[in-house]
Amino acid sequence: MTINLTSHTLDGSSGNHAADIPVRLEHVKSNLIIFKSVMDEGGRFSVEIPSKKLIKGDLYDIIFSVSEYWKKNLKNAKNENIIDEIVVRFRVTSSTKYHIPVIISPNSYSIWKSS
Repeated sequence: MTINLTSHTLDGSSGNHAADIPVRLEHVKSNLIIFKSVMDEGGRFSVEIPSKKLIKGDLYDIIFSVSEYWKKNLKNAKNENIIDEIVVRFRVTSSTKYHIPVIISPNSYSIWKSS
């Protein structure tokens, strides 16, 4: 059995897809990196993780490294970005699909779990 982890990043300041953002999944207790990827040009990624690589009930961090995105895409030089990474901590349950979209802005973000 596999667990499907997906996301979609949107730039809330321009309304565009947020592409080329590095993303990784880490096991909280061990700091073990489960995978590393990059959001595609549509601001999406999808990965299938064998269930034996994740421990049910444990916490995992999905980390979006947004600082380089803002260096390339921030249009207003007066509006500095202070957020380097967005960390979403979640617990693996019996679910086999986790879709965690993110709307990013230079100094804020919004996330949710979708199905």
